Amino acid sequence: VLYGDYNNWFAVYAFWLFKAYGHNDVRIMNGGRTKWAKDNLPAEQGPKEPQYPKTTYKVNKIDWGSHRAFFWEVLQRLTKGDVGKSVILVDVRSPKEYTGEIKAPPEYADEQTQVGGHIPGAISFPWAQAVNQETGEFKPIDELRRLFQNAGVSPDKEIITYCRIGERAAHTWFVLKYLLGYPAVRVYDGSWAEWGNVVGAPVKKGTEP
Repeated sequence: VLYGDYNNWFAVYAFWLFKAYGHNDVRIMNGGRTKWAKDNLPAEQGPKEPQYPKTTYKVNKIDWGSHRAFFWEVLQRLTKGDVGKSVILVDVRSPKEYTGEIKAPPEYADEQTQVGGHIPGAISFPWAQAVNQETGEFKPIDELRRLFQNAGVSPDKEIITYCRIGERAAHTWFVLKYLLGYPAVRVYDGSWAEWGNVVGAPVKKGTEP
């Protein structure tokens, strides 16, 4: 069972990684630490950590193919003209990151890429639209479905999500795959940290895909 801050974005990134390594029973605590604190549930402070006996972890399988998209693959699909047709790229960063006004979130100002903007053809869908900001919980299924369909993210296409380093993209991946049941969703985990630093990678600025 995984939980975290930022409405669970790092928890869902860990979930994505566990799934890529074939772990069957892994779950997300809806609402994460935001809801836990809001409900005044028990919490501990300090360096004390629970102690468990030493054990080993066996990886059942490594399945990157159905979980992860690589730079060369995204570039190839873009070059072939698949983006916007058979493939939908979803940029889940903030609007200012998407347009190129900023190169990284303000809290990560020292981790900027060489250029700002977005992958040509990518749809802007900021990841936080999927959660209730007061409780950190995922929005109702019907509302989520409407939000994504209104944005042009439909289940009959292959979906590839990306952000800056993959954590926000994994959050949107989880919503699409596990809450809405989209059949073909992957994370481009290299995301803008890779794309925005590769010489010659096509970049678009502004509000249009």
